[in-house]
Amino acid sequence: MSERKPEAEPEPPSEHTPDDRGPGAGQGRAPGTVHAAGQSGGVREVKSAARAVELLEVLAARGDRPARLRELAEELGVPRSSMYALLQTLIDRGWVRTDVTGSLYGIGIRALLTGTSYLDTDPRVRAARPHLDEASQALGETIHLGRLDGFDVAYLATRESHEYLRTLSRVGRRLPAHAGALGKALLADRPDEALPPGPLEALTARTHTDPAGLAADLAGVREAGYAVDREEGVTGIAGFGFALRYDRPALDAISCSVPVARLTAAHERQIIGVMRETRERIEAESGRVEGGADWR
Repeated sequence: MSERKPEAEPEPPSEHTPDDRGPGAGQGRAPGTVHAAGQSGGVREVKSAARAVELLEVLAARGDRPARLRELAEELGVPRSSMYALLQTLIDRGWVRTDVTGSLYGIGIRALLTGTSYLDTDPRVRAARPHLDEASQALGETIHLGRLDGFDVAYLATRESHEYLRTLSRVGRRLPAHAGALGKALLADRPDEALPPGPLEALTARTHTDPAGLAADLAGVREAGYAVDREEGVTGIAGFGFALRYDRPALDAISCSVPVARLTAAHERQIIGVMRETRERIEAESGRVEGGADWR
């Protein structure tokens, strides 16, 4: 593939150094730093790999808002010459795509292929899928499977309700853990010292923004054994979240989402009962999973 230089942003003079970011560049970002080997033993970071991962994470987080060279260079603290070279390398390999002018950049198709492989090769996701189907059929509601990633929850599987068309989430989407039943079920399996620091992001008028209020809510989650979110993540939607206890602290959880307009007391009891049974079946199935790596 021939390289196309941005029309509005010509490539600046070359500034190639082993690490030409300023001190502290890239610090404070979400988990995802790439290291040469593991997270222990004092192995130094492979900075070129870290930079590529950070770039892909930035592009993925922008969704349908493509980025310009200058924006990416400024956000990552990288000279534009180095960012341009990195973008061209990733474009050639399908990880980044560009428009016909060569001045706008977005996430490429290789990211989709890799994400699909993650789901297809995870034995716990595979084991949970038929039970998510059963729960969705029994309740007529949307069922999710999510995994904690830092202070966010990543959605690994979703079974949409046929009763309403509004899409609440999709596989691969990330939401703050404090703002929904899935995340609160997982945070409750951890000590309060491990909770996200404030101020917490508000997704709706009902989202917890104060860590003290969140901690009080999680104390109730531990006592009940499940989490309830009443329009904390999405206005008009309630959620019921159940941590999957095959890991301690739990990394995965399931939830049921339902419009508050048709959530009766009887239906709420039905949801809790079905989701408890679904959790027990998934936990039992996970215990029978054999072969493959034990991903931690």
